[in-house]
Amino acid sequence: MSMLAVEQLTGGYGAVRVLHGLDFTVDEGEVVVILGANGAGKTTTLRALSGLVDARGRIGFEQHDIRGRRPEQIAAAGIAHVPQGRGTITDITVDENLRLGAYTRRDREIPDDLERWYGVFPRLAQRRRQLAGSMSGGEQQMLAIARALMARPKLVLLDEPSLGLAPIVTQELFQTLGELNREQGISMLVVEQNASLALAIARRGYVLETGSIVVSGSATELAGNDDVRKAYLGI
Repeated sequence: MSMLAVEQLTGGYGAVRVLHGLDFTVDEGEVVVILGANGAGKTTTLRALSGLVDARGRIGFEQHDIRGRRPEQIAAAGIAHVPQGRGTITDITVDENLRLGAYTRRDREIPDDLERWYGVFPRLAQRRRQLAGSMSGGEQQMLAIARALMARPKLVLLDEPSLGLAPIVTQELFQTLGELNREQGISMLVVEQNASLALAIARRGYVLETGSIVVSGSATELAGNDDVRKAYLGI
């Protein structure tokens, strides 16, 4: 049984329909990637899952249809969204950003989780008292991911995590994402244009064009698909 099962998803902005009947799944403990050019509908897909845009169809999460729920209800159900552009609050500290990620929690394990994610992201530990806006883009992206993880989500949605980052920082970030999946079992749905790095950590993937899925398969199959290789891998 899939953790996330999306059926005939349509969505957009006002009268403009961007998504046209998407069907895809994410299993527990799995990394799934959505590839596509700018304007293909990747960001809109994640926003539809998070309740941020009008959507139709079925969004099944742990066997419950969450379509139509408010964003805070979807977050409380266990879906964390790391938006494009990171979304860190720049005028508060790293530590305050992370604690904000746990604002819905009422347990006493928040300090333990803070130390846990500081261990995974040691640069954040070094900068815990520093204002988030004074850090580099890569560090802010790590902070955005760690803040999402502070909510103890069951599924993390990542929108273009490599956007605006230097190649070496992007490689480090995707290495960390792969380790989080392998070692912590965190499920992820990753929207990304850097196909080679995304497919390297993913189990399966989908290719989106003008709001429709045109290719799907295992990460190995997509990496070996001639059309995908030419369009997204530069081969």
